Order: sequence, then C-alpha cells, then structure tokens
Amino acid sequence: MTDTPLVFAIPSKGRILESAQGFLERAGLKPVQGRGARDYRGTIPGLDQVEVAFLSASDIARELAAGTVHLGLTGLDLMHEATPEPEDRLVSLTPLGFSRADVVVAVPQAWIDVATMADLDDVASQYRARHRSRMRVATKYLNLTRAFFDRHGIADYRIVESAGATEGAPAAGAAELIVDITTTGATLAANALKVLDDGVIMKSEAHLVASRTAPWSAGALASARDMLDRIASQARARKVREVRTRFAAADASLVDEARARFGVEAPFGGPTSSGMLTLHCPPAALFPLARFLRERGAENVSVTELDYVFSRDNPLYETLAAALA
Repeated sequence: MTDTPLVFAIPSKGRILESAQGFLERAGLKPVQGRGARDYRGTIPGLDQVEVAFLSASDIARELAAGTVHLGLTGLDLMHEATPEPEDRLVSLTPLGFSRADVVVAVPQAWIDVATMADLDDVASQYRARHRSRMRVATKYLNLTRAFFDRHGIADYRIVESAGATEGAPAAGAAELIVDITTTGATLAANALKVLDDGVIMKSEAHLVASRTAPWSAGALASARDMLDRIASQARARKVREVRTRFAAADASLVDEARARFGVEAPFGGPTSSGMLTLHCPPAALFPLARFLRERGAENVSVTELDYVFSRDNPLYETLAAALA
C-alpha cells in the first residue's frame, strides 16, 4: 500500500471543542491552522505525515465510519449513531473523560402516568388507536432511537428528524416526545420534560476513535504510534507524581514496603549506592508517602508534577494494532 498521510479529525465546533483543545495541547498535539481559524485543514508540529481535519463531532464519526479519516475525537453517542454496527468499522482506543452526557428518552411532565418505557408502549398504542397515526419522536439520533425502542418492543411511533432545538419540539406541537442528549437535565426541565426511569439510552463521553476501514499504510501506522505515544505518556503522567529523596537507609526493602503501602513504583530501579531514590506515587498517597520516608530517615523529599512518562509499552497502539489485524 502506498504511504499516505494519517488524517486526524478534531472538532471544529460544539460542546466537545474546548475540552478537546485542552486535551490536545496537554498531549503535545496542538494543531496549527496555516491560514487561520477558518482553515479547515492543519498540521501538528513535529508530525509531518499527519494531516488535521477540522470537522463537527458528528461529521468526524461519519468520516471515521466511511474510512476517510484514520483517527478522531468524537462522542460515544455519535459513534453509535454513525453506523448501526460501530464495532465493525470503528474502535475506541480510550475514553477521554470529558464531554460526558446522557442520550435519553424524555416525555412531557404532564404525562404523570408515564414513568417507564413499558408505560410509553401503552401510551403509543392508545395514541395510534385514538388518532389513527403514530406518536412522533423528535430526535437527531435516528439509529440509537430505533434500536432502543426496538429493544423495548415499541413499534407505534415515527421519528421526526430534528435539525434544531429538539427539546422545544413537544411545546411547538412538532412531536409528542423526544430523544436527546443532556448533561444536567436543566434544559429538559425548563421545557417541561422529564426523563423516563429506564429511558437512558447511553451514557456518553468523548473518545479517541480509530477507523477500521481507513487505508492504514505503514506510514500512517508509524504516525499513529507517535501520536499515541504522546497521548499515553501524558495520561500516564497525570496518574503519578515523581518523588525524589536520598538517605542512607533507602534500600530495596524500603521500596518494597512503600510499594505495598502506597502503590508506588520505582521506574528506574531501587535506590542507588548513594541512597538516591526516585518513586512514582499516586497523588492521593503523596503526603503519607512523604511522612513514611521522613520517618525512615529522609531529610528532604521533593515532589514534581510530570508532563509525560514514556514507556516501552503503549496500550493504545496495541489496541489499534489488534483491531486492524
């Protein structure tokens, strides 16, 4: 296969944008737009074979599924909306911990007897018998809605595709209920809507996603390895603080005890002959560890936040390679 650039799609707008920008900058993947903010293509300094595409999060999911983009940042909800069988075309390399929200079924608060999907099934049947038409569901999540309603055995409905503020559809008379994404539920409540007790279709958040169908040349895989090294090393660094000290009593048994009590690792082996010791410690155990070391004879203990911790192993790349095998 001819070597082609790796296409990395990142959000150009929407609720995911600000958090995605912070994530990319921390991972050393901040893109450069050559012609300014209106340029929908960019590059990443130091990664010459990576082309950045600025798209909406929903377009990213669709392009990943189509194979025109190799890697992208998008929501789990959009992954499942982009294709009925996402696992055949897409692989999530890791959740990113931001843009968390729920895709839900919401009905008018005035429907006091409707609290579950089973109740909604009864109402849908009654609605069709009374109006000789199916109950309308406003949503932009066509695939997720159909699959969820099918799992609950609900057939008497029709989807009204929403292009704007979905939560306003029932009040405007455009639909009887909605399927939409919500973070706090405040907007639903402001529109006199409630989430059904078993109406959470999916808990979503931003994911780093790879396409199984993209043209993965050797060059694209090498670029992916470079990018994923940065992402994995930055994630690894967030989980620890580097603790350094030196004292005569520092030995292998002390490291073993610290490992057992505080979950630390000695990334460069045990203490040196001069008693110099470097440990990586979970943030929550930092102060107990410092006390422990001082009680064992340390005069000074220094603590440093780390930007990156590179390792020979890269679970993100291993996940990608396994998915493409």
